[in-house]
Amino acid sequence: MLTTHDNKKPDIRGTARYEMIHQVLQQAIKAKTLPVGLVMLEGPLAELFGTSRVPVRRALGLLHEEGLLSRFEGRGFIVAAADQEIEPVRMPLNRTMLGFDQQQELVDTRSTGEKVLSDLHEALSTCMVFGHYQLNEASAAEFYHVSRNVIRESLMRLRDRGLVEKEPYSQWLAGPLTAREIREHYEVRASLEPAALRRAGPLIPQKHIEASLTHIERIRTSKVSTGIELEQVEDDLHLLSLEFAGNRALVDILRQSHSTLTIARIFHETLSLPVDEAMVSEHQVIYQLLLEGRWDLAARNLDEHLANAQNRTLKKLKVLSVLPEPTLPPTSIASADPQHNPAAKPPLFQK
Repeated sequence: MLTTHDNKKPDIRGTARYEMIHQVLQQAIKAKTLPVGLVMLEGPLAELFGTSRVPVRRALGLLHEEGLLSRFEGRGFIVAAADQEIEPVRMPLNRTMLGFDQQQELVDTRSTGEKVLSDLHEALSTCMVFGHYQLNEASAAEFYHVSRNVIRESLMRLRDRGLVEKEPYSQWLAGPLTAREIREHYEVRASLEPAALRRAGPLIPQKHIEASLTHIERIRTSKVSTGIELEQVEDDLHLLSLEFAGNRALVDILRQSHSTLTIARIFHETLSLPVDEAMVSEHQVIYQLLLEGRWDLAARNLDEHLANAQNRTLKKLKVLSVLPEPTLPPTSIASADPQHNPAAKPPLFQK
């Protein structure tokens, strides 16, 4: 979908597990993060990737055919071309050598439907900040090599989150996310979240709060944090913690008002900025108050945090408004503005 993917991230469209392993190892060898002469054995690799030896064996075979690995004493392979005389290097293989941090999954074990849903969520939540867009089901199905039913089911779930909309016999539409909508979303959240936190406070397990604090500290001290990780920090407080209030209808409403959180992710990824220190500090204070059992004060701090977050989000939206629109894949997502899409029929996009 949108070209927001990390170049280390394998293509999700029908990629088999051995192909993912092959891509990861191939990139690591070419980037020279795997030392020349390193001995590659199926067992340790299978354990590192969290899979059986079968896909690892096939991936190593492909790398050998490509000339990136050589056979090693009839047992495993060595990082070297066939004609190289290299001293074997025996050392444990780790995530850093593959170009990954400790939290990243080396092999995506999600179902195809889950991958498509995640990718559509990222694509649509990004493009909606830059304008009014439509998604063509048939083109998306062709792009992902799945049926239209898979695409439709994903879009219906994203509609429940407030990311897309669809009228009968019309296209799926996303955006635009305007300053007015941001204010409206935060008004809804400010009306519901503090009250929900007061109710949830005594019911939130201590281990959930401690895990959330640990997550915040990891993000704060990490030299590199992704937009997805920042979104998870937001979800930890504004959705997962509030689920303990026991009101599913309320959480569903809040989920639909959380499209504003994508602005922080896009801002972070587009401009390569460090983590928002004000945001994580405010989260940390709220969690500390919850740990101390001061639930009313935690709720009041949450109310103040939402007011601050609204102001920060509006400022970020202004900055994003002057940036170029995202690059879109062919025919899958297109601008719904007739001026950007001359072939489009204007009545389809009237609000």
